[in-house]
Amino acid sequence: MAVYTKHPVAALPAAPPRETTAHLMVRAYSVLSLFCVFGHTAVYNLVGPVGSGILLVVLSAGALAIWIPAVVAQRPTRFPWRRLPWAALGYAALALVSTLWSRWPAATLLTWSLLAAITVTALLVATMLTWQEIARALSTALKVILGLSLAIELWVALVLRHPLLPNFVDLPDGKVDPHLYWVRGNLFDGGRIQGVVGNAHTLAMMCLFALIVFGVLYATQVRRRTMLIVWAALAVVLLVKAASATVYLSIAVVVAVLIAALIARVTRRRGPLYLGFGVVAVLGVATAVVLRDNLLALLGKGSDLTGRIEIWQAVWDRAITRPVLGNGFSSPWVPWDPAFDGWILNHGLTVFHAHDMWLDVFLQLGVVGVILMAVAWLALTWRAWFFAVDRPRWDLDAERPYSPLSLLPVLLVAVLLVEGLAESAPIMLWGWLLLILLSFKMKAVPLIGVGVGERTPVISHGPQSRQVP
Repeated sequence: MAVYTKHPVAALPAAPPRETTAHLMVRAYSVLSLFCVFGHTAVYNLVGPVGSGILLVVLSAGALAIWIPAVVAQRPTRFPWRRLPWAALGYAALALVSTLWSRWPAATLLTWSLLAAITVTALLVATMLTWQEIARALSTALKVILGLSLAIELWVALVLRHPLLPNFVDLPDGKVDPHLYWVRGNLFDGGRIQGVVGNAHTLAMMCLFALIVFGVLYATQVRRRTMLIVWAALAVVLLVKAASATVYLSIAVVVAVLIAALIARVTRRRGPLYLGFGVVAVLGVATAVVLRDNLLALLGKGSDLTGRIEIWQAVWDRAITRPVLGNGFSSPWVPWDPAFDGWILNHGLTVFHAHDMWLDVFLQLGVVGVILMAVAWLALTWRAWFFAVDRPRWDLDAERPYSPLSLLPVLLVAVLLVEGLAESAPIMLWGWLLLILLSFKMKAVPLIGVGVGERTPVISHGPQSRQVP
């Protein structure tokens, strides 16, 4: 019931602020961009390399067209340039300069263009959206991936009734290597599923990201929490069907990090606590080393880690020939480039990354690149941890409640660091996007819901501009 008063100090009743159409469109564009990055392999399998390249160019141009006017409208001098993730951007700059000494210059320029496009997308999302909006955008993009994965698996299993090749190519005569399929149709026969992203491990990783984002949003008391539970249940089913050993390890680490962060929040003396965490971590690693054969057997892996040891050895042999500045940037490796075509084969297919991000960086940009990447990830990890465990404070009030959103960066970082031990995803595509996005957002907006960075930026509309409430 509305209450009116003639008191001269009271403000006149007003409707609640609404988002402008322009900002709603920015949010929608951000969701589309996030989907195309997280589901890049789905786009690739749908429209091929040329189509995915054209889409990437269009989305990048659109992101620049939105981001640059917004920065100009709020005056470039006020933009937090010093808060940019300079270590990661320095790595990107070194990647471009490596064209001068690269053994595969064409692959360097091609993959650097991909890196630059993803960087622009990350900066757009970090600048234009608040923390709450970023979580919702990630949630929506991941929901689309989960929904499409279920739909395409059902279609292949029940309607098509045979495996599906990329770009909907007809099956050739004779035996086809299962690794060539987009979807194998294993939804009901007990085999691993690939989903719309076309890879079981990638699908499992998307499911884990989704569970983290859904859990954080559920804790923030968002609307439609029942539907979040439904989506989380779907994510669990798809994750189990994808059956990725690396993701199972990531889940254990995420749970441990979550427990540690919650304990740190209620502990006043953190020195002994961190010492205890270190002891537990060392014991855990030592136990894993001693029982590695049993653990690998439990996860369905052989002692060669599904051929990774041979891959690492081959990469090391090439990387050590140029240890300082590397052989030239290429993330991922371009399989049709003569330098990579047939170099390392797995099931007869050319491998397109080193299956370890640190070894991959050493191959491409040498020790200098490893140092820059280590600084970037160390800074992100450090900031994400204290972003999660330090109580929000900007005045004398030291008892403000924590926001569940503050746990999102540290949990995502934990997943990416584990992923980087067995895959190279953290240095390209969605891994690189999260590195830039989280690093910049936490530096520019260290308090959720507080500060200029948590207000919607000015969006230019020709000669005039409006400030979104």
